[in-house]
Amino acid sequence: MISPPVSLHLDNLCEPLTLLKEKALWMPQNKRLFLADTHFGKAGHFRKAGIPIPEDIHTSDFIKLEGMLAVLGPSEVYILGDLFHSDWNGAWEQVKEFLLAYPSIQFHLVLGNHDILKPFHYRQTVLRVHRPGLELDGLLLTHEPLAVVPEGKINLCGHLHPGVRLRGRGRQNLRLPCFFLQNRRLVLPAFGQFTGSASVQVSPGDRVFVITPNEVIPLNLHDKVG
Repeated sequence: MISPPVSLHLDNLCEPLTLLKEKALWMPQNKRLFLADTHFGKAGHFRKAGIPIPEDIHTSDFIKLEGMLAVLGPSEVYILGDLFHSDWNGAWEQVKEFLLAYPSIQFHLVLGNHDILKPFHYRQTVLRVHRPGLELDGLLLTHEPLAVVPEGKINLCGHLHPGVRLRGRGRQNLRLPCFFLQNRRLVLPAFGQFTGSASVQVSPGDRVFVITPNEVIPLNLHDKVG
C-alpha cells in the first residue's frame, strides 16, 4: 500500500520527512506519523442538516489509516486538527473504537477550528489533546499555519487543504492535493476524502509535492499551475 517514499530534507531537522501518497507524513527514526483534517463525522453533520450523505463515505479513510498503521507500525500519531467535523454525532463512537483498537500507539490531537466537542468527549478517548499546539524536535505543530515561524523552526500544519490545478494542452486541467512548503511552513493535505482542496498561491521559492493515486511527485514550478 505504501508507495516509494519522497524524502524532504529541511535545515535544522536531524531527520528527513517522508511524504506519503496516503496524504500523511512519516518520520521513521522516531516512528511518528502525522496527518491533518480527517473531518470524521462530516457526513453525519450533513444528515442532521437534512442532506442525505451516507456515513460510509468515511470508511475508506478508516481503511487507509488502518493500512498505514499496519505497514508502518508507528509509536505515535499526531493529528494536526479537525479530527471531527463539528458537534457530536454518532460517528464519534466509531472514532473512539478505532483509536482503542491500537493500545500500543499514542494518539495526539492538536485542536483545530472544527474540533468543538465538549472536553469530556476527548477525555473518554485515548487522545492526548494539545491546545493550541506543541513543539517537537524543531517542529512546531499547529492546525492553522503560523503567521511568523521562529528562526530555526519548521511549522507543520493543516487547515488549508492545499491543492494545485495543473493545466495542459487543449484546455485540459486537473486539480490534485499536495504538500505545500512556504516560508518554513509545511502544510499537509487534507487526509479525509470528503473535504476537497483549495488551490494554493505558488510563489518563487515555494515547494509543491503533488499527490496522485500512485505516488508523490515534486512539482516542477515551470509547469502550468493555477
